[in-house]
Amino acid sequence: MKRLASATAILFLTLGVYAQEKTDRSSKLDRIETFIADSIDNTEEILQTLQNLPNIEVGKGITFRPKNKSYEMTLRFRMQNMVGLSFGQDFGLTEAETQIKRLRLRFDGYIFSPKFIYSIQLGFSSYDTEVIPNGNMNLIRDAIVYFMPNSSWNIGFGQTKVKANRARVNSSSALQFVDRSIVNSEFGGDRDVGFFGEYYYGDYDSFALAAKASVTLGEGRNWNTSSNGGFAYTGRLELYPLGRLHGKSEYVEGDLEWEETPKLMVGLGYTFNNKAQRTQGWKGDILNGGQTRDICSYYADMVMKYKGFALTADYLGRYTPQSALLPDGQFIYTGSGLNVQASYLFDRKWELAVRNSTMFPDSEIRSLAGYERWNQSTIGVTRYIIGHSLKVQLDVSYNYMEGVIPAMADYDRWGIRFQVELGL
Repeated sequence: MKRLASATAILFLTLGVYAQEKTDRSSKLDRIETFIADSIDNTEEILQTLQNLPNIEVGKGITFRPKNKSYEMTLRFRMQNMVGLSFGQDFGLTEAETQIKRLRLRFDGYIFSPKFIYSIQLGFSSYDTEVIPNGNMNLIRDAIVYFMPNSSWNIGFGQTKVKANRARVNSSSALQFVDRSIVNSEFGGDRDVGFFGEYYYGDYDSFALAAKASVTLGEGRNWNTSSNGGFAYTGRLELYPLGRLHGKSEYVEGDLEWEETPKLMVGLGYTFNNKAQRTQGWKGDILNGGQTRDICSYYADMVMKYKGFALTADYLGRYTPQSALLPDGQFIYTGSGLNVQASYLFDRKWELAVRNSTMFPDSEIRSLAGYERWNQSTIGVTRYIIGHSLKVQLDVSYNYMEGVIPAMADYDRWGIRFQVELGL
């Protein structure tokens, strides 16, 4: 009888444990099914959020997140190791350079809520940390916090890239040549400190647009103080008549996303930099004699991509209502520039790209610029190993200046550069 009672107790205990385990498994399955269902229901919203994150790259680096999800931090780094040779008209070597062009550390994420996003980027190479004209250090590239209530818009405060033109917003880690064009170097925007806002409408399959604006100090990154009372006001509008490009590739050169349908982005931008005290507004030397200038910049650009083919064009310019000439031979480079580049990606690994860039200085400053027209043609080959995160690049450029003054007659005609990019 005792044995029967013991056996019965063991049986009921076993059945109870089994039932509890079954209930636990059922509960877990229910939670998993609910999670999957929620994910499927919110797929469009999730994709929109990722697509419209301000100045953030998603899915790269090493991410840290506690169990309570009170914060998130993604750590990334990248470096560009470059060698370059310059040659004169008779192919004589005029300059050789080898340098760590860029070495950067970046932290992105959110604090307290995914609506409060931050982005921090530091540069450590000599190219990145060159002291600015007022003597301040130049270590900080980005230091900004955003409030993003939903996927349609965000506002930010801090230091980051001014959303002025495509070529400048395009990360230097996502270029299909060793560096940006001469047109962007002269007329493109830069980083600054202030308030930023972005608004997005539309998706990948229908008409879309993005509107971006900022009010910043106007003197460029890490300048900190200005006694002139002027600010820089920038606005940019982007139109996507065929829908948004995948993977934010309007700001990634080359068609690594391999767009299955034609995609097009057309962008227009304008900056009014009131009482600027540097020759390029956000960049350049301090204006002589403590002078200031109102510097106006305009930007028009486009991106088209389809099944490995990419075409981009940029028309940029600058003018000032006052004279561009300053004491002691200093001047503000007024005029315009046109940059066109095209590429094709073979087997999603090898890319051949060509670029033609032309500078048109205004007649007032041509004698000081040293030429009436400067044209640079470049051909580049890139081997993508892990997209833009690990690649090897080689490009060759030819420079031709028209209407050159005698002092400029020995300018470099040819240039060849080799670079390895590695990033996490």
